Amino acid sequence: MELIRGIHNIRSRHKACVLTIGNFDGVHLGHSAILSRVKSLAKQYDAPAAIMIFEPQPREFFTPNSAPGRIGRLRDKVAFLADQGIDYILCMPFNPKLQQLDAEAFCQHILLDGLSVKHLVVGDDFRFGCDRQGDFNYLKGFGEQHQFVVENTPSVLNEVQQRVSSSLVRIALEHGDIKAAEMNMGHPVSLSGRVVHGQQLGRKLGFPTANVHLKGVKPALSGVYAVQLLINGECHNGVANIGVRPTVQGKTPILEVHLLDFEGDLYDQYVDVIFCQFIRAERKMSGLEELEKQIQCDKEEAIRFFNNQ
Repeated sequence: MELIRGIHNIRSRHKACVLTIGNFDGVHLGHSAILSRVKSLAKQYDAPAAIMIFEPQPREFFTPNSAPGRIGRLRDKVAFLADQGIDYILCMPFNPKLQQLDAEAFCQHILLDGLSVKHLVVGDDFRFGCDRQGDFNYLKGFGEQHQFVVENTPSVLNEVQQRVSSSLVRIALEHGDIKAAEMNMGHPVSLSGRVVHGQQLGRKLGFPTANVHLKGVKPALSGVYAVQLLINGECHNGVANIGVRPTVQGKTPILEVHLLDFEGDLYDQYVDVIFCQFIRAERKMSGLEELEKQIQCDKEEAIRFFNNQ
């Protein structure tokens, strides 16, 4: 699987593809249905199976302060999509130049000239182009004019007959319902990143943590969780806080993991953190003494969770 950054890096081998377009945040069951269709069509056409995503996501570009939190980072998204058996991901920088393309220009310059699309598969609520002028009907008409097929995909319903979407997953995470999020995603809720040096506050309080850099991403997850950390093929149980750390006047979201069964140096290593159980919401404590007591309670809660598994 190739990750291609920008349409200017498309080569002849990437063209005449079967394509789908979207944010694919969380890579949930609805996304999986679209990707299955793309792979099936690519096999019929003997063509590359391709995905177009945007970075940042459009709402993060237009309204960064009110855009929804990310279920996963770009790194997580690419990893999940690679596991789906796609040939390449085209990551388009969402910038003023792309934002100014109207629906016709997007179809002509990106889909036709850039990719020579053979078949386009989109979700039933897909919108695109300057001021979101383009929709499925516009795409279908453009495709008919230029000899490529456009089809939409019906909604995927979960076990309780809800339409599966990234918004539904975010709602589950906001309510601390990890099991509901997993049900709609079809895989565990996880974040990956590099372990970086922090303020060493956890170590001073007796709870050393692995600080996972989120690179400025606003996560959909927030609070304290029982987690599992994967490193070099090994799994370790832990308790994690993800948030801005209001007790110490933090401002940037960070993921801090205290491991229950590991001692060692994880700095600069990439790890995967799987969220297993919500423990509590993040809140500001009166000071470090109360924070230390609360972390001990959180640790005990995580131990109880893993002992009951």
